Amino acid sequence: MSGDVKKVVLAYSGGLDTSIILRWLQDEYNCEVVTFTADLGQGEELEPAREKAEMMGIKEIYIEDLREEFVRDYVFPMFRANAIYEGTYLLGTSIARPLIAKRQIEIAREVGADAVCHGATGKGNDQVRFELGYYALNPDIRVIAPWREWDMQSRSDLIEYAEQHQIPVPKDKRGESPFSQDANLLHISSEGKILEDPWDEPDWDLILTRMVTPWEAPDTSTEITIDFERGDAVAIDGEALSAAALLTRLNELAGANGVGCMDIVENRFVGMKSRGVYETPGGTVLLHAHRAMESLCLDRGAAHLKDEIMPRYAELIYNGFWFAPEREMLQAAIDASQEKVTGSVRLKLYKGNVIVVGRKSPYSLYSEKVATFEADEGIYNQRDAEGFIKLNALRLRLDKMARK
Repeated sequence: MSGDVKKVVLAYSGGLDTSIILRWLQDEYNCEVVTFTADLGQGEELEPAREKAEMMGIKEIYIEDLREEFVRDYVFPMFRANAIYEGTYLLGTSIARPLIAKRQIEIAREVGADAVCHGATGKGNDQVRFELGYYALNPDIRVIAPWREWDMQSRSDLIEYAEQHQIPVPKDKRGESPFSQDANLLHISSEGKILEDPWDEPDWDLILTRMVTPWEAPDTSTEITIDFERGDAVAIDGEALSAAALLTRLNELAGANGVGCMDIVENRFVGMKSRGVYETPGGTVLLHAHRAMESLCLDRGAAHLKDEIMPRYAELIYNGFWFAPEREMLQAAIDASQEKVTGSVRLKLYKGNVIVVGRKSPYSLYSEKVATFEADEGIYNQRDAEGFIKLNALRLRLDKMARK
């Protein structure tokens, strides 16, 4: 079977795992390897990945800045839905996988590759997300998942393999690494090793890289204003910003105020529970601000229906079904609800908290004349409430009478 593959596109980070996979593909499949490294805002210098790939004999190397596309076409559509998985997780890793999968398939088509390869393990969600994306975009593509094929089972096995094949091993990977991290512009996730016991408090100083803890944040609040157009954030404090630039700015502001860290135990799609620490500073602010904007602009029925379908939408993204027809159907409904979600939200960031202190919109459905506790000039007749209540109580009264 290995001889059937002539050229494979590898999702390549330049780290230990994918460097070993690169060499393993060359040895096991005797095929040409094309590397693809995506800049999704992980905050790392990516040129070393090119140098390492060149050192290992790779001729076709793709390193692409996908930050704008990532936030504009994946993060923002997801945030229009206010998507949260299991009440806590803002889906930072989940939403990055479909874009990587899409670009891998496009590159495979460009270079004439007959296979794609990822470095996700056989225990995690990412293998599912990558491969569902691959097959949705190219039903005939060959998928290689080394962690499900080779005999290596641990990091010590990987290091031994690397040393046998003269693959450079970063010093901080020798021995037992404290935890693994995955980063992009929306979030940083930390999992494994020292985090595997859900009773043990994380070593915050060791783990957090994009933010301070709430107790280390300044004693004064930071006030910001976010402008929205059709459900998407477009400006901070009156300054128009691109999608990626806006999220970057929010990360800086929120991270400095200890906003956006969560210690989570979640249910993986493959069946097990896992514990992780997630930093999502800018996304946490964006979620609060977007909901505040919707509170003015969405009709009650539309708002409540959105909240009902949100868990299903979030689960689809978590499980890897971004390209599925049901996700696209839900997205169309969500996007239709955002046509008039336009205006400004004012917030204060303080020691891990996001506090909404003001909101306004040209499409506001809030009427001070109707809602006021003062005289409302006859707009709302309070006597009308009596019949409304009695009609709604009718079935309750009938039920009680029948039980007597």
